[in-house]
Amino acid sequence: MYKTVFERPKALTDVPLHYCPGCTHGIIHRLVAETIDELEILDNTVGIAPVGCSVFAYNYFNCDMIEAAHGRAPAVATGVKRTHPDNIVFTYQGDGDLAAIGTAETVHSATRGENITVIFINNCIYGMTGGQMAPTTIPGQVTTTTPYGRFRSIQGNPIRVCEMLSTLDGVALAARVSVDTPANINNAKKMIKKAFQNQIDRKGFSIVEVLSTCPTNWGLSPSDALQWLRDNMIPYYPLGTYKDGEALKDGE
Repeated sequence: MYKTVFERPKALTDVPLHYCPGCTHGIIHRLVAETIDELEILDNTVGIAPVGCSVFAYNYFNCDMIEAAHGRAPAVATGVKRTHPDNIVFTYQGDGDLAAIGTAETVHSATRGENITVIFINNCIYGMTGGQMAPTTIPGQVTTTTPYGRFRSIQGNPIRVCEMLSTLDGVALAARVSVDTPANINNAKKMIKKAFQNQIDRKGFSIVEVLSTCPTNWGLSPSDALQWLRDNMIPYYPLGTYKDGEALKDGE
């Protein structure tokens, strides 16, 4: 007799993912889906899909999904959560969607302490549109729009999202994780689960930033892309928990 020890989470649909070989979106999707299964919230969860490489997230999660206009996922999530406060609402966004066109929605939903969960994928580049510089592109990084590297004197500094949001009173959790090693994957799962549990416990806005790879637009093999992440992204975007508590409420 064989015993099943590993299977597809119920929160993931049984369809092939469209992501490039070596892209870590698939790993992160699984972590989110495992969390939904373990917390037994599948029938009560609403996901907000972004514009970007994960635009088809609505095809991959088995919960109710809404496709938001570019950058507007936190605003849509706010509307859903305020209308249906007993639902668990999460957004799944890339760095262009969240930290460029969606910066205002992100910052203001965070500072209001909206009781939602944000999964933020940071791969330092615009993946879907051909590899242009993103708000998170690190200094010196070559992209199609910074062929000689990103220069602070010309393109300015990247945005460190967790550090920025951790200063806001409405934020309960701001954590940065990675999925480049088994140990980091386990920690990423822990933080994602905490972000969903925070929403169940009504603690306020929770964001988990996940450092991810983009082998295609980085021009690297999947294994070399993981090493590039370790050598370049983690030193600039240190892993860790930047805020962990509860959003300030009326009277505090």
